Amino acid sequence: MTTKTEKGTGRGDKAPDLVVVAALKSWACAECSGTGSLLTMDDAGPLCLSCADLDHLVYLPAGDAALTRRAKKASGLTAVVVRFSRARRRYERQGILVEADALDQAERACLADEASRERRRLRERERRAEGDTRLRVRATTEILRHYPSCPQDRAEEIARHAFARGSGRIGRSAAGRDLDPTALDLAVTAAVRHVDTPYDELMMNGVGRLEARARVRPEVEQVIARWREPSARAG
Repeated sequence: MTTKTEKGTGRGDKAPDLVVVAALKSWACAECSGTGSLLTMDDAGPLCLSCADLDHLVYLPAGDAALTRRAKKASGLTAVVVRFSRARRRYERQGILVEADALDQAERACLADEASRERRRLRERERRAEGDTRLRVRATTEILRHYPSCPQDRAEEIARHAFARGSGRIGRSAAGRDLDPTALDLAVTAAVRHVDTPYDELMMNGVGRLEARARVRPEVEQVIARWREPSARAG
């Protein structure tokens, strides 16, 4: 194992990386007889990081590409840390050694990026919330237009329930977002079925969905007919 990766060394080529090896077995430094978890290979044999003049560097494990890229760019001296894989019979990259100040600088930059991303996520959430609010207001208006005697609070509740983001209900379909009259009718009918009839109780008592719907249909139609009347809204 050499202390440099195999890269071009010709005129104008990028200088090869220094390489540090994660030890798999006991070893002794060729200069000071010391040891450690990391070593470099020199002509005289293995060297500890102190004798290799790399002991001022700190270890940054692989896994965060942005942090690694920034730390390596900011560090005047770096080294690649590798470990030999007996299973794959090759050296595999584990991370890098960089100057402590460079790592601090890179971490601050990444934190700033994360803060920016969080602000962007917050703006996007606010934008979606505003869009959802506008959709619910429009849906409430359309429900009251088609069902003029529907109580205001019921119209608002139906719109809030049917148009909830991620609900999978009819209000979140393309037709619902376009406030298609059929989609509105389905949302109102479903609300009446669940709130104004014993439909849910029938389902809990083991009555099949289609049979339960058939049983409560007269009550649903009665409420719907009353809400469609062009009179003052019922309380």
